[in-house]
Amino acid sequence: MSNTIIQGIVAIFDRDNIDTDQIIPTEYLKSIKKFGFGDYLFDGWRYLDQGQLGMTLDDREVNKDFILNQKPYDEAKILLTRNNFGCGSSREHAVWALRDFGFQAVIASSFGDIFYNNCFKNSVLPLKLTKQEINSLFMLANDNPLSFEIDLKGKELKVNSDLIIPFKVDINLVNRIIHNLDDVDITLQDKALIKDFEINYKINRPWIFIENNKR
Repeated sequence: MSNTIIQGIVAIFDRDNIDTDQIIPTEYLKSIKKFGFGDYLFDGWRYLDQGQLGMTLDDREVNKDFILNQKPYDEAKILLTRNNFGCGSSREHAVWALRDFGFQAVIASSFGDIFYNNCFKNSVLPLKLTKQEINSLFMLANDNPLSFEIDLKGKELKVNSDLIIPFKVDINLVNRIIHNLDDVDITLQDKALIKDFEINYKINRPWIFIENNKR
């Protein structure tokens, strides 16, 4: 993946309303680290045994019928699904798990609102297309493994030489992904302005700081 292009194998999940508990179950939310959740992605479908935090893929009984356990989908970069993906509770771990597995984009007709915003904060593109466009992509993807190319600057999904789908997304949100920016990074872009504000605030309201120093 370059800064402006997402390209890779597409894994298909032909179902609606995949919620955040299905993306990553609650037993893996005890860790507050932002990385290391890829092995727990879709845990209830991906494995036949009961997992726990700290177990890795090598420790588990793998469900060989699940798409992400099959080649070439075990290296998929783009997830194609249906309606209301990422609904349910607001756990950011759901996006962390997708990202850590290797997904750089999720294509759906709609998303849970909080999940949608969390994606942009963690360098995963949640790409909204119409239901008709989603249906056409499923028809293509059901035949053979596909590789899509998503041009972030051009705002185009390139399926093949004959099918290019334009999409709309806020440029500020796209820039988060292009430049790998989270909320802290966005704030630090105004570091100089924040510093100037602090200096001027102390100059214009010195009595506040004199009182604090006495304490």
